[in-house]
Amino acid sequence: MAPDPTNPPFQTALLAGALAGTTVDLSLFPLDTLKTRLQSSGGFFPSGGFSGIYRGVGSAVVGSAPGAAFFFCTYEAVKSLLGGGGADGHETGPGVHMLAGSLGEVAACSVRVPTEVVKQRAQAGLHGGSSASALGAILRLRRAEGAGVMWRELYRGWGITVFREVPFTMIQFPIWEGLKAWGRQRRRRQGEGGGYKDGARDVPALESAVYGSIAGAVAAGLTTPLDVLKTRVMLAEKRVSVAHVFGQMARQEGIRPFFSGLAPRVTWISIGGFIFLGSYQSVVNTMTTIL
Repeated sequence: MAPDPTNPPFQTALLAGALAGTTVDLSLFPLDTLKTRLQSSGGFFPSGGFSGIYRGVGSAVVGSAPGAAFFFCTYEAVKSLLGGGGADGHETGPGVHMLAGSLGEVAACSVRVPTEVVKQRAQAGLHGGSSASALGAILRLRRAEGAGVMWRELYRGWGITVFREVPFTMIQFPIWEGLKAWGRQRRRRQGEGGGYKDGARDVPALESAVYGSIAGAVAAGLTTPLDVLKTRVMLAEKRVSVAHVFGQMARQEGIRPFFSGLAPRVTWISIGGFIFLGSYQSVVNTMTTIL
């Protein structure tokens, strides 16, 4: 019997997640740079404006594959453990998707946060404007102030990143999975099973990509204030708390800066959801057919 494509095995999730993460981060890196500069407290043009939009791409290359692979391996494992998966026509509920996505994000952030710190400092032109110089500045803290300070600097913004990513995922993935469930049910009604038991073959990659784009746009818009706070914490000259940054922004700048970069973030993540979840689905469908 063919494996259930709605619950891909570990090796499939690993490969599909790694390829999807690398593809989306490299293709949309310039938009991410513009968004980071718009959110910087130093301002858009002082942070680099439209020049050097590939600064920090090295850290993105290093972190994309393992971060996305960690996420999807955890996500699919938890979903499979708790939810079954749709092969018998019964779809996993949104609560399972929320929990699986939340745990997946915590796992992914172990890789994502250090690379994000290095990437955003390079994007904002700090430490010479390259991933290597930004990473070197952090690693030199080990000799100057000790290993503990160095690791805390590498993981600066861990709390706000998790605080941003978990709500984002709790919005995005139930929407994506819900739309895919609707698509599977529609295909079953139309008799487009493609040879899988009870017509349970998962949706095509293009359909998954469209659903991912919709889900990503909704989640991105709703979580932009959290993204702004994360960027300000990571770019601060010294370690600051999220509460301090929030209070300072609210007192000195008002509400509007909390939605800085809204348009590029929604655009970037909408396109990113299309590429990311479409690429993931493509690899999953291909490997399911092979296996």
